[in-house]
Amino acid sequence: MSESAASQRAKYPLVAYNFRVTVGDAAMSFTEVSGLVREYQTLTYKHGLSYWEGESITKFRYDKYVEVTMKKGVIAGATQLYEWLDAVDKKIISVSLCDEKGAAVVTWQIKKAIVVKLEAPSLQASGNEAAIETLTLMASGISVEHH
Repeated sequence: MSESAASQRAKYPLVAYNFRVTVGDAAMSFTEVSGLVREYQTLTYKHGLSYWEGESITKFRYDKYVEVTMKKGVIAGATQLYEWLDAVDKKIISVSLCDEKGAAVVTWQIKKAIVVKLEAPSLQASGNEAAIETLTLMASGISVEHH
């Protein structure tokens, strides 16, 4: 018996190219987002019977700043990114992985993000690639939400 399209869709991974980025209240288009990391610190505990029972490992969440990289094509007249670059306040960012209808399925929420570097695209007279600039952020408070 064959499976329905809905059950097949539920078992297969989502495509990585269908995502949406929201910075504060503004939607921005990026070609790549990388470095979304939620990390746990660990502590190894050894006691008197560790030779017999083994060590105990405990994990705890510690929100430290991680480097997030976002790449974007240069578009004439699009100044939202540059306004954000000059701002000193921390922004809230949502990166949503979407299904084929455009509805968010998984969202990575960044509570505190600050821009630390904007790298201009490589300019070559002999090339015909799109101009892509790289934005580097320091981000903290990354959480994952499944819709």
